[in-house]
Amino acid sequence: MKILPTQFEGHDIRRVYDEATETWWFSVVDVVQVLTQQADFQTARKYWNQLKRRLEKEGSQSVTACHRLKLPAADGKNYLSDVATAQTLLRLVQSVPSPKAEPIKLWLAKVGYERMQEMSDPALSLDRARLTWQQHGRSDKWIQQRMTGQETRNKLTDYWRGHDIQEGQEFAILTNIIHQEWSGVSVKAHKDMKGLKSHNLRDHMSEAELIFTALAELSTRQIAENTEATGLPENQTAAKAGGGIAKRARLQLEAQTGRRVVSGENYLAPPVKKAPKLPRKTR
Repeated sequence: MKILPTQFEGHDIRRVYDEATETWWFSVVDVVQVLTQQADFQTARKYWNQLKRRLEKEGSQSVTACHRLKLPAADGKNYLSDVATAQTLLRLVQSVPSPKAEPIKLWLAKVGYERMQEMSDPALSLDRARLTWQQHGRSDKWIQQRMTGQETRNKLTDYWRGHDIQEGQEFAILTNIIHQEWSGVSVKAHKDMKGLKSHNLRDHMSEAELIFTALAELSTRQIAENTEATGLPENQTAAKAGGGIAKRARLQLEAQTGRRVVSGENYLAPPVKKAPKLPRKTR
């Protein structure tokens, strides 16, 4: 998961992007703090806890739609915190009498609108991504392969959306099946191998890893289309078959080159070495 702060009128609102489910999660307490105009975070947290208990008694679905994820706190450590999607937060805002309610609803809608813009015009997000990758020193060849792979991924998820696959957990299940089949390791194990935490795995793949991921997802989509796979069980079958095609190609390449495709290499910046301490002068 990728943790990124965002701001509303100068207030930091923590948010987490879950790449497996392709969902943004926002800190509920941060939004409540803005709504209640509390300078103290702990007071806002107590307000949210009281509100949550009241909403639970009322049987509000907004509370059940909240999740708990680890977010960084002021002391630099990560703690489990309540998070919600923009849609759930829009409903929660209705429960807090505040002059900031309307502005923050507009802000949340704007966040959603920016995402809708990218969905209707993928070039917007691709241009931003290309610039980011260039700034991180990726080669033009790598960037082109990364963008081609993303286009392949988008076509697959579009198929899933139209064939009774729920965004979120079911997307994650199918993605992991495909990855496990072609690479021999789960998405989490591959990230652990590369030493990644809140990073996008694909942003740290080698050219070969990107190509085989794209082949697996392309094969999955075409098999699903050919069989008209609908629902999770049928698409799981297509995912295993598509991943298997890429696996056989990977094994053939490894046999010819003697080199493993799946590796622990990444594009993380090397750790900064601390300067050695100078010995104390003795009198």
